[in-house]
Amino acid sequence: MSKKVAKVVKLQFPAGGARPGPALASASVNMPQFCAQFNDATRDRAGDIVPVIITAFEDKSFTFVLKTTPAANLLKKAANVAKGSGSAKATKVGKISVEDLKKIAEYKLPDLNANDVEGAMAIIAGTARNMGIVIEGYDK
Repeated sequence: MSKKVAKVVKLQFPAGGARPGPALASASVNMPQFCAQFNDATRDRAGDIVPVIITAFEDKSFTFVLKTTPAANLLKKAANVAKGSGSAKATKVGKISVEDLKKIAEYKLPDLNANDVEGAMAIIAGTARNMGIVIEGYDK
């Protein structure tokens, strides 16, 4: 017989840096146990923000699924900017190459609603456009 799901929570933590706190308290899980497991699983992704989906069960056990770093964070890192533009159409804050776009799209492909790398590139390009980041040599 399967366990009864009590709650599903989506959170984001720095890789290797989850700590007990109010966000985790809302998930109703054993916070020290989750933090230890999460930090061990993400130690190799240092410096990234890692989205996680936590499924808490009624018996206080839990499972979690790690997702890829948000596209906006990857684009800011590639363009070497602190934040996106407040008015993306009028103000451009940075530039990235098509190669950078392709690398980000390949990394994000498992979490995107795209069938291939070209579709993923189009999605990431849209995010870049909305942030005021120009992709040199990409015309779509």
